This record gives sequence, structure tokens and C-alpha cells, in this order.
Amino acid sequence: MKKEIELSLSPDFIYDKSYLKNLLSKKLRINPIEISAVTVTRRSIDARGKRVVYRLRANVYINENPSSSIQHIKFKPADGNKKVLIIGGGPAGMFAALRLIELGVRPVIVERGKDVRRRRRDIKAIMRDHIVNPESNYCFGEGGAGTFSDGKLYTRSTKRGNIERILTLLHQHGASEDILIDAHPHIGSNKLPKIVQAMRDTIVENGGEYHFDSKVTDLILSGNSVKGAVVNNSQDFIANSVILATGHSARDIYYLLAKRNITIKQKSFAMGVRIEHPQKIIDEIQYHSKTRHINLPASSYNLSCQMDGRGVYSFCMCPGGIIVPASTEQNELVLNGMSVSRRDSPYANSGLVVTVNENDWKPFANHGIFAGIKFQAKVEKAVHKSGGFTQRAPAQRVTDFVNRNQSSSLPESSYIPGAVSAPLHELLPKQIVKALARGVKYFGKRMHGYMTEEAQILAAETRTSSPIRIPRDPETLMHIHVKGLFPSGEGAGYAGGIVSAAIDGERCAEGAVKYVFSNSM
Repeated sequence: MKKEIELSLSPDFIYDKSYLKNLLSKKLRINPIEISAVTVTRRSIDARGKRVVYRLRANVYINENPSSSIQHIKFKPADGNKKVLIIGGGPAGMFAALRLIELGVRPVIVERGKDVRRRRRDIKAIMRDHIVNPESNYCFGEGGAGTFSDGKLYTRSTKRGNIERILTLLHQHGASEDILIDAHPHIGSNKLPKIVQAMRDTIVENGGEYHFDSKVTDLILSGNSVKGAVVNNSQDFIANSVILATGHSARDIYYLLAKRNITIKQKSFAMGVRIEHPQKIIDEIQYHSKTRHINLPASSYNLSCQMDGRGVYSFCMCPGGIIVPASTEQNELVLNGMSVSRRDSPYANSGLVVTVNENDWKPFANHGIFAGIKFQAKVEKAVHKSGGFTQRAPAQRVTDFVNRNQSSSLPESSYIPGAVSAPLHELLPKQIVKALARGVKYFGKRMHGYMTEEAQILAAETRTSSPIRIPRDPETLMHIHVKGLFPSGEGAGYAGGIVSAAIDGERCAEGAVKYVFSNSM
């Protein structure tokens, strides 16, 4: 017999199996000996009350042994007669490739950056030497920006696809089983590279192709249909359809599409800063205690409000994490956050951003469809200049930013390239400064201790999402004007993280297969 039960548990006993078994036997009024096994299917932390507890959902097996509930997906070599070219090897591209193999079509991935092993050297060069390789960095390379990130796996895209399937595939390729049960699962930047490589191995072993250092420089078109792409201005890749899965930082792709008269559209996005606190402060606020229990993870937060008609919100919050340079060009400075699986850094950081729209980029209207990108780039270049034309980040204590004072000193930071004091209230666009300052005050009232001189903001967080959307038919997922072209993921404007990008990649793979086989009949 199997019974599903929900219960709350003190952090003291979360890893005590005998305690859990005895507690369940009392709830079910049975002898502990009758419980053959207990499998937790859902785990979350409830810190709303004075006492922090774990909320569990579990299957209790009574005089019965459980069967494995994890059904791994089986792959077999795809038929090489049909090919789909995937431009970009991030989450959308990788999961599209896996889905194509399942559906019997060979995926061919072309990735402008390097594989995960060689990519590490370029990331080290950014962190230590302030040298940005425009083709291999935190954004470009195998696995995309997600490879060297916190690996957060929660998403609001619950209606777009099968989240459990995405998590199962990640677990199948090396992620901890914890991601299948945690309410807010994460993997960690120390483990993601091996998982990404394992996924590549599955793709190659089943007939797929990977081509690194392969930047798409043109599309091969025939009338209103796409037939492939040109790589590195020299090599043609011909395919039955193309999935465009470049990330939101691949600005050259947008310019290429415009040059080829392929419709793209402007969209709102968000810009702001990275805010960093000592993790201890966030823990005290969230867990209502001066000391975090040993069995509780570094705490996180999720904040949002409206200020003067603008959204102000936290983004990509990294508990126990570090701030990293996500620049893709030498003359810019872009920040992001990441953390390892243990989340054991003494710092907590998050994007703190403000929505921007066409009124904000009006001064760049002469750039047409690229006005938002030019607005974005202006901020990135300004903070790069303020940091001494290096990857050092201009920074300011939060209290000084709100009070419009330059900081005479800065707290310690996780940001390895270093920070320099700067008047961000003068450096950033006025409308963003105003909204951020009001937002911080509001959040300080909701989380007492959030607005503190021990916290600082570093600039700039500009790549929360794409300023461009590549329009597609909502049913076929194909570009509205180009047959066989399937825009996918963050760069196309249809995702906002690892899981949502993976789901979108799978959906586009399914759309591409339908197109390929209907076109060959």
C-alpha cells in the first residue's frame, strides 16, 4: 500500500530518517516496522512564521517496496537523412537537439564559442586580466550563459511545457536527484559544465553534430525559405530547417536578420544594477534569527513593486553567490551573478532592475529597430569608462545611492575584478536612478535591514532579457515570414532562464520536425 502524506518538519530533523519514519508511523497510526520505504516527492522551506520549517510531500510505502519513479528518457541514433541546423549551443539549442534525436532527426549545432573546458581559460582572463574574448566569455560558449551561473531551475513558464521532463533530463545527465523534489531547485556553476558536456556526449553518440568556434555570419535563403547558414564567412551548412537559438547578447544576429530583411521587433526589457549584501543579513531577515540553522541553505528573496508606472524587481537572485563580469565586448561592462552548488559564499547578490520602454530609448530613435540596444550599450560603455576602462565595476553603498552621495569607502565584495567608488546616481539614466532609489526604500520597509550601508550596488545589470523579439507564428513557432526558420529561447524573446529556454527549444524542435516531414511529402 502507498499513501501520500504532507507534513512539516523542523530543520533539526530534516536529514534524520529514523525520526521521519517514527513521525509518519504516528500520523498513520501504524507500527514503524510496517513502513517499507519513504520517498520525498516535494520539499520546500516555509519561513513565514517565527519558526522556520520544511514542508514535505512524501509517499509512504506500507508493507510494499517502491518502484523507481524516475523514468529516464531513452535515445537511439537519429536518421541522418533529415537535418535541422541549430544556431547556438545554450539551453534552448541543447534541449532542441535532444528532442530532435528522440523524433528521429539529426541535429547539427553550430556554436560561436568554445567547449566548456577551453572556455574556462577565457573566463579566467576576464576575471583576472580584464580581457574579454568577444566569442568566448560568460555569455558565449557551450551551454550558453547558463553553464556558468547559479543553475536556477525554477520558472513561471508552467503552461508552456513539461518542466518535470526538463529536470529529468538534467538529472539523467548528472544533476542531483534533489532538483526533482526541491521547490526551488538549483545545480551550481561547479556542476553545470560536466552536465553540459554529458548532454553533448548524448547528442553526438546518437548521430548529432557539434561545431565549436563556428560563428554564423550569414543565412542561406531561397525565396522566403531558409536553407542553412554560413559559418565564419567560409563554410556552408545546409539543412532541412533552422532553429535560431542564440542568446540575448548575440547582437550581431539581430543586425544580420535586419540586413537580410527578416522581420524583427522592439520589445521592452529591464536594466539596473547588481545589489550585494552580506549573506548573514539576508539570512537574519528571512529566517528571523541571528544564526542560520546548519540544515538551512543560504536564504533568498524575490522582490517587486511598481514605481511611477515602472516595474522595479529583483532578478536572478544568487544566495551565497558571487558577481561576475558578463561582458561580450572589450569596451563594455556587464554584470551577472552565479553561485556554486553549496552556495557557501559569504555574500548574496541579485539583479535589481527597472523596466524600460520606447520612451527611454527615444534619444536613439535614429537607430530605428536597434534604439533599445543602443540605449543598453550606452550604459554599458559609460560604466566601463567609470571603472577605468577595465572590468572593475563602479559601485556605491546602497544608503549613499539613495541619498545621492558618492561613497567614501566600499564594503568587501565577491566581485573578483574589483570595484571602484562612483556616483551611480549621476552615472546611470535618471529615470532608472529614481525608480531604483524608491524601490530600495520600499523593499527596505518590507525586509527590515535590506537598505543598509553594509550593502552596495555595482553597475551595470543590462542583459536581463532581449530588447528584440523575433516574431513567430504562435501555432507553428516558425518565423512569420521565413519558412523553416524557428526563433527560440532568450535571444528570440521567448524565454527567461534555463528551464524556460529548454522548454522553448523542445517546442521549436517539435515544430521543426513537423515542418521537415510535411515539406518532404
